[in-house]
Amino acid sequence: MMTMRLALLAFAAAVLAGCNLAPDYQRPEAPVSAQWPTMPRVTYDQQANISTLAQQPASAVASEARSGAEIGWRDVFMDPRLQALIQIGLDNNRDLRIAVARVDQARAQYGVQRGALFPQIGAGIQGTRQRTPSDLAMFGPDGGVLSSQTQASIALTSFEIDLFGRLRNLNEAAWQNYLASEENARTVQLSVVSEIANAYFRLRSADHLLELVEQTLQSRKDSLDLVTRRFDAGVASQLDVNQAKTLLDSASADLASFSRQRTQALNLLVLLIGQPLPDNLPQPAPFVRDQVLTTIPVGLPSDLLTRRPDIRGAENNLLAANANIGAARAAFFPTISLTGAFGTASQSLGGLFKAGSTAWTFTPALSVPIFSGGSLQSQLDFANAANQAAVAQYERTIQRAFREVADALAGEATYTSQIDAARAQQVAAGKTLELSNLRYAAGIDNFLQVQTAQVEYFTAQKLLVQARYNALANRVEFYKALGGGWMEK
Repeated sequence: MMTMRLALLAFAAAVLAGCNLAPDYQRPEAPVSAQWPTMPRVTYDQQANISTLAQQPASAVASEARSGAEIGWRDVFMDPRLQALIQIGLDNNRDLRIAVARVDQARAQYGVQRGALFPQIGAGIQGTRQRTPSDLAMFGPDGGVLSSQTQASIALTSFEIDLFGRLRNLNEAAWQNYLASEENARTVQLSVVSEIANAYFRLRSADHLLELVEQTLQSRKDSLDLVTRRFDAGVASQLDVNQAKTLLDSASADLASFSRQRTQALNLLVLLIGQPLPDNLPQPAPFVRDQVLTTIPVGLPSDLLTRRPDIRGAENNLLAANANIGAARAAFFPTISLTGAFGTASQSLGGLFKAGSTAWTFTPALSVPIFSGGSLQSQLDFANAANQAAVAQYERTIQRAFREVADALAGEATYTSQIDAARAQQVAAGKTLELSNLRYAAGIDNFLQVQTAQVEYFTAQKLLVQARYNALANRVEFYKALGGGWMEK
């Protein structure tokens, strides 16, 4: 009966403790514009071979937004080989494993802090046997006094009545830290998906460049053979031979450079997925932007507050800092703690549960801080400063997110035109090379014209491959900047 009274008293005190000294939380206003900046709109006229520049609202660059949870990464990255690599990476990536382990740590820490809100009740049996010397015993034989005691009890070992919300604010801070760790894990997952996609596109671009330079190398070998035969026939000069060999050597150097870039891209991809590339990967999709990456909805700047996990995590940290101020304020006020026990006691084990052996204790304690050497004020100052830092961190996270999305929008608005112009440049350079070869074969021009045309054609081919990769990389950054796609759908 006494145990039930202690428990009811403890829970009643917990229910009645309603005071909270934490500041009222107000979400800081987003330190960015309510609209995306006006984006450039560059269009390339294939027939006129000219570009025109105009300005357009960001809403015209991408479609209206859905919620972040509706944009699964499988909806964004459509290449089946890339999807398989992303899944392997999510299963094996060590950064993600670390982030998930930290979520478990934060969850456990929240459980520890939450336990402080409830009474700590335990049960036990203990026995004591002691001898008191005769000169200390008031009564008893000269040999001293032997005494025994056995006790069984259920005890309220520790319970603080949270009158001023100290424990509740510490519990709230632990809860918000746990939520922040979950958002951090989502941020890491979003980064892993983006990094794998970027490395995959870099590898495929390197493959294209290798294929391109191998074709160029063969073409320049053929040119050198042709010029050498013409030199042997007395038609070409030694200068022509040297120029043809220079082009061949340049292509050989490019082959070594692009081979190194491909190996490095492969090494990065292997690192990100956590294992060598499997042999049974699906066939890749054609390396065209709209066949490997879908268009991503953009929405408004305010959508980032609910879409990007790093912003949500920064707000969780801000809420935790706000709760810590309440805990620091409560430390200035008295604390009331309860301890007690209810059970039986006897001089012998056999009499432990006989009638009349009931024993109980109840010890309330009031503690009032009087002098702490300034430590309590310093703790409050620390909590206030941490809260100001959390506000600045939250605002900086929003500003960085706004800039990342704006940059990606600018890329979405211009890369299509850049690719069209680069493709037209490649076609024109190819025609120039064809005409230069014909004029050289006819003896109209020297080999210098062919050399210049070959260099320009190869440069145009590289620029087109690079523009395509940059457009893909920009869309990956766009996906990451908007914060969608961390769920698999």
